[in-house]
Amino acid sequence: MAGAEAAASDAPGIVFESYLKAGEIRLQTCVACGRQIFFPRTICPHCGDSRLEWRKISGEATVYSTTIVRQKAERGGDYNLAIVEFSEGARMLSRIEGVPPAGVKIGMPVQASIAGGDGAPYIVFTARGAV
Repeated sequence: MAGAEAAASDAPGIVFESYLKAGEIRLQTCVACGRQIFFPRTICPHCGDSRLEWRKISGEATVYSTTIVRQKAERGGDYNLAIVEFSEGARMLSRIEGVPPAGVKIGMPVQASIAGGDGAPYIVFTARGAV
């Protein structure tokens, strides 16, 4: 099922993943209050309305908070976890790739992309302007 062909009756998580598989990052926006929503839901957590639309987003975001997860080198070493805030408003927990864990800073501009290869797709971020 391609993202654009997802039925309104499909579970929101399935619809979200179908868009990612189609190469698009779309998040729900509430028709009633206009707020963007993430984690996908059936009703708006802000106003309770059920009229939610899937809208393509820019993927531009800013690091809202960050922490370093410490683990032994043989388990992959340290990595960062960050809450990022999309320019459209929603926040998401993810990681910032291509930056050492201690280099991720609150307020850092980042860009979303889709990762996952052959497995289930997911969203990661890179520092904007990074090469």
